[in-house]
Amino acid sequence: MLTPHDELLIHQLPTTFDHTLQSDLRWTERIVLYGFDKSGSVNVMTGLARYPNRNVVDAYVMITIDDKVAHVVRMSREIIGQADGLDSWQVGPYRYEVVEPLRKVRATLDDNEHGIRMQLDFEGQFPAYEQEPAFFRSRGRVREDARRYYQNGRISGWLEVEGQRIDIDPDNWWFGRDHSWGTRHGGGGGSLSEGEGLQPAEMPDGVLYYMGIFQFDDELVHFAQRETADGERWHFEGAIFEPIDSAAPPIPILDVKHDLDFRDDFRIIKGGKFVTQSADGRDREFTLSRVTNYWPGLAGYDVYRGYGSGLWRGPYWSDSFAADLTDTADLQKVQALSGTLCRVEHEGKVGYGLVEMVFYGRNARYGFAG
Repeated sequence: MLTPHDELLIHQLPTTFDHTLQSDLRWTERIVLYGFDKSGSVNVMTGLARYPNRNVVDAYVMITIDDKVAHVVRMSREIIGQADGLDSWQVGPYRYEVVEPLRKVRATLDDNEHGIRMQLDFEGQFPAYEQEPAFFRSRGRVREDARRYYQNGRISGWLEVEGQRIDIDPDNWWFGRDHSWGTRHGGGGGSLSEGEGLQPAEMPDGVLYYMGIFQFDDELVHFAQRETADGERWHFEGAIFEPIDSAAPPIPILDVKHDLDFRDDFRIIKGGKFVTQSADGRDREFTLSRVTNYWPGLAGYDVYRGYGSGLWRGPYWSDSFAADLTDTADLQKVQALSGTLCRVEHEGKVGYGLVEMVFYGRNARYGFAG
């Protein structure tokens, strides 16, 4: 079936843009924007995802206030029957727009019955950069085949929650975004049921995944690593970038060491250190202190309150709620993937950043038995 995107001179397959080459139900294309007021008083995570083999596109906005309450709106609609524009996508009152490719995007939540509104205007201060390809098989079947790019920049706009408007001061906010596509594994649609009668997935006795994005005035540091329970690295990427118009090539990061402090209630960091070893021969040490957290599982990365991203809920559906972040038992339902927003010190400089983490099972380095 033709869509407006078939007007573009970008076809790479002898078919139309209404479907992908493969029929795997986990195939997802997702955009995410995330950031925080450096005081820790408010943070926001928002995004939109398209599941062409499920006929679902969904979106969410999650605004966290004072680490105490997360205000969430979740929306879903069918793909077929509603054509999006060439540079924008919409789910009910939610709209995501590409203003200038790889430079500027906008996310908007217009008037709705849930009492939450938003406009975010993002402009890249550092170049968009690609993730190392993630391709893994399990028992002969593709477990993950995905690509992603990230970008950090400057945010402006406003948030509105329960009648209170929060104007964003670009000088006091840290902000980033990413865009991924392919066959996912894990939260956000990659772990949803594909039907009965499948062999249970392989479960390692322990996994530690972490990603760090640390921004300073003159450089952006990114790394991500997946480790076994005994610390063996099985996926890695990392580089250091200068601002977007510098034209300086990235400096590859070759290795990362970590010494992390964890909360008593969750395997989520409250501080610690990372040391990167890079291709320019330098070791860089980053000391972290937690500012605030966001919980992707509340917004749909886990099934929570009867809904998870990618689930079919009809031609259009939405809900909203306020989650009590002081309720540890409730947060246990969504603690698989965490986002810790941090203050970062490095060689006398102060920056801010994100540590994303999945950590479960046995871990020899930190003494967890399982």
